[in-house]
Amino acid sequence: MTAGTPPVVLIFAGSDPTGGAGIAADCLTLASLGCHPAPVVTAVTAQDTTGIKQFACVETELVIAQARAVLEDMPVAAFKIGMLGNTATVSAVASIIEDYPDIPLVVDPVQLSDRDDALAEEPLDDALRTLLLPRATLATPNSREARALAPGADTLDACAQELMSLGCEYVLITGTHEPTPQVVNRLYGHRRLLETFTFERLPGDYHGSGCTLASACAGALAHGLEPIEAVREALHYTWNTLKHGLRLGMGQYLPDRIYWGGGPVARRKPDEK
Repeated sequence: MTAGTPPVVLIFAGSDPTGGAGIAADCLTLASLGCHPAPVVTAVTAQDTTGIKQFACVETELVIAQARAVLEDMPVAAFKIGMLGNTATVSAVASIIEDYPDIPLVVDPVQLSDRDDALAEEPLDDALRTLLLPRATLATPNSREARALAPGADTLDACAQELMSLGCEYVLITGTHEPTPQVVNRLYGHRRLLETFTFERLPGDYHGSGCTLASACAGALAHGLEPIEAVREALHYTWNTLKHGLRLGMGQYLPDRIYWGGGPVARRKPDEK
């Protein structure tokens, strides 16, 4: 990366026409954090703020071609993986990542939307465990995803241990789906719990919070932050995007990823309700 230029983050994810999740969410998040997003589209979805209508996966050859075109032209500082859609795409993306072992990789193991609509043609847990999590610098499952990826574990701590045993360096298990008064997020690394981050549970129902968090983590790593500090910064940023969420449709709120700005979309100050 040339001095003074933003770090490039290569994204593998699906498109969302609402801009609430997927590629659009990743690009907004990364741009707001001073990165240059390079989006590789893995699937095309038809959805609104109330749910998924349908989706179609991009042919694996085209996924590979998109990624190779960027990687042969730009100095990529981090990878972020979101919706992949099927096992063939998981395998294709893994084959690309394997060639770049020194680039940090953030895996958001999404297979369901925030409303529990399917975002994969088949269960991807085995493929993710075998092909991507062993290479991940950081995985960011919510508690339900963590339990699905580690079905033999009886606690969230045990889930994290199982994911780390696969080779995943750090695991951030988010607590949005847990029945707790506050949202408790747990970061694991070096085979132990490293830090717990507790946030006020906001009253809204949000679309794209997981994409925002994983992208923010990737952006922070691309800027050179150590994983613990990257996670800390990403969690605080994500919580603020939710605190200032926008209800632009008839369903869920969308995170305001430029809540700190002064433009026509984000006129509030960061400390305003």
